[in-house]
Amino acid sequence: MPEYRRSLDIYQGYNYKKDKQTPVGYLTKIKVAGTDLTVDQTCKDPTNPTTDLKCVAVLSGALWETGVTDAVYLSGQVSAPNRQTLASLIINSLTSVEVVYQFAVYDYDPVAKKYYLAFHANQTDMNGLLEKRGEDLNVSVADDAATEVQSPINYAFQIGIKPQPSAQTLHIATADQKNVVKSWGLALG
Repeated sequence: MPEYRRSLDIYQGYNYKKDKQTPVGYLTKIKVAGTDLTVDQTCKDPTNPTTDLKCVAVLSGALWETGVTDAVYLSGQVSAPNRQTLASLIINSLTSVEVVYQFAVYDYDPVAKKYYLAFHANQTDMNGLLEKRGEDLNVSVADDAATEVQSPINYAFQIGIKPQPSAQTLHIATADQKNVVKSWGLALG
């Protein structure tokens, strides 16, 4: 089965340059175990660089094996306050493993000569559950600040999210105007 896998440019995500055309991504909303992470980073919208885009994290990677029950894996950089919130959640025994999130990955179309949404949730809340790896939940955050971008201070994190049992959709595009909508999660009943 095909998969969607992208390494994303953290530097370009934080410091948009119009003459650089590398893939970028943003986690625009996330609630883990009932706790909202703060939307506290401001970047440029690659499809309209005069507009600011607010996000929880600048993404460094996105992976989905495109199966209806496959997890979505996101990695990126969060702020110091969000690092503290995540670290606290990880240390405490989570009573809930529910995740609500929104994200957007952008790629550059050399034919259309513009950025396009390549992998996203269409600005819709996606409802998932933290993936388990053995006994451990698949969420982590670094103790030390990342070095790719010095300011603002940011920390690497990663998360694996399985779909909740409900019919949802994720959007994948291979170029501008070349979009596919795929199911994520199965409805019960």
